[in-house]
Amino acid sequence: MQSWGTRSRASIRDTGREPTKSGVVGLLAAARGVPREDTAALVELSGLRMGVRVDREGILERDYHVTQNVPTTTGGGHRTTLSHRYYLADAVFLVVLECDDPDQLDRIHQALLAPVWPLFLGRRAFPPARPLVTNGHHEQAHTGLGLTEQPLDGVLATHPWLEDRAEVRAAERARTDRDPLRTVVECDPADPAAELRMDVPLSFVSDDRRYAARAVRAGTVPLTADLITEKDDSCT
Repeated sequence: MQSWGTRSRASIRDTGREPTKSGVVGLLAAARGVPREDTAALVELSGLRMGVRVDREGILERDYHVTQNVPTTTGGGHRTTLSHRYYLADAVFLVVLECDDPDQLDRIHQALLAPVWPLFLGRRAFPPARPLVTNGHHEQAHTGLGLTEQPLDGVLATHPWLEDRAEVRAAERARTDRDPLRTVVECDPADPAAELRMDVPLSFVSDDRRYAARAVRAGTVPLTADLITEKDDSCT
């Protein structure tokens, strides 16, 4: 399960349909052991260019949470509150990060292999079900395969499909009219297809959370027969 909040309020905690920049940066910060107060490290991670490929859309679910004995705003008693929390079930994403500093990418890769703090997919209740990256050679090719010199857009178009359900893979392999895979990629704000998302974290300090906007472009890549493979030695 995953939840990538975009406009969460006290009574409603929503989720985007794909990972947000703030959620991914938070995950990377946990992997590297970056404290909330380290704004310099946060800015460095936020500077990575990010692209997402949706390998399985998942199902939007909603939970109801009841909290009792919540103090009233006037301080004169307690009340019971109801909140709605949305999350994605069974979703699978390929997240690709790009920058000009290979050493920075290597540090991130090593941190994901041996994280300092527990990782979670948007909320602490949702840890990853499997490793996020490998050393570059993986028997099942259902996990991100590490580092590459390929550009971000090339990785989105060529990385093996992360769908791990054998029956789905077999069915797609037999089809000739496969649906393309949806992508969301950071782009130049001047791009005619750009849309703004307010999810670049500037501060994770509890009483001073701040975000900036970034431009993204929605698109697709074809689900080719080459992507539907059981084993592959390529990297991301």
